[in-house]
Amino acid sequence: MAETEAQQRVLVVHYSQTGQLERVARSVVAPLEASNRFQVDYLNLQPVHDYPFPWPMLRFINAFPESAHQVPCELALKTEHLGDDYDLVILAYQVWYLAPSIPVSSFLQSELAERLMSGKPVVTVIACRNMWLQAQEKVKTHLERLGARLVGNVVLVDAAGSVASFFATPLWVLTGRKGPHWFGLVPPAGVSEREVAEAQRFGEALALKMTPSQPLDETVFHGLGAVKVNDKLIASEKLVTRSFYLWGKLFLACGGPESLPRRLLAVFYIGFLVLMLLTVVPVTALLKFLFGPVLKRRIAEQKRYYAWPSGE
Repeated sequence: MAETEAQQRVLVVHYSQTGQLERVARSVVAPLEASNRFQVDYLNLQPVHDYPFPWPMLRFINAFPESAHQVPCELALKTEHLGDDYDLVILAYQVWYLAPSIPVSSFLQSELAERLMSGKPVVTVIACRNMWLQAQEKVKTHLERLGARLVGNVVLVDAAGSVASFFATPLWVLTGRKGPHWFGLVPPAGVSEREVAEAQRFGEALALKMTPSQPLDETVFHGLGAVKVNDKLIASEKLVTRSFYLWGKLFLACGGPESLPRRLLAVFYIGFLVLMLLTVVPVTALLKFLFGPVLKRRIAEQKRYYAWPSGE
């Protein structure tokens, strides 16, 4: 009788405030869990002081300085079930203020991340409204420092579209209800159920190409539509990220999230943030439309860069 092939081990690292991202991650790994060739372990990045859902407005705004500057929080991690070595790490994360969520950035700065991810192939899975480029850049920097190897990226964005989700996503975060809202004028927030279910195709690709004798490479998701880069948002993301960084320094100088100066500043910043999003994004989109033909080659290069390694 032939010797049974040893199982390959997959670690799913995740934090999901609303539960949506966890469902996406489980859809991706469902084909792996269904196969006796793989053992899948989960590491839930539970903060000691968790972030509420729904999220009260001031606490929601007050989370942005730590998000933008990737200030780590304390995590209460259950690691007894984890193995010593993994063949693949899947990092599933939300985008908070154009950065990985605070629990995820905290993990990526930890000794545990270095132990689990050093030298390992990594697949990132993102579920967000529509802006993810700069968050992924930050994650790539962490992975490079950890000595991990990014082989794939999967991005699922809100079905409502850029304009409608500008209202739908905050209403979901602040009220806990996905919608529709306002007598149907604002559609439901979040990734569509069809997209969540169809994310299994990425797990199928992993199961097909991941063998003990053939390490995963950067072609694993090619041709599967794993990411779609919205070139209209490239310049906007860079400008907004810079704004978050500068304002974040001011917020952090005012003390902790519960300090009175910072809470007062948050009230002012709410108005500024809405104004910025209503002006910066449309203006940069207009400039892209006007100068797009001239910058066609540069835009194509940018799209290829941000779509790496999965490709569009």
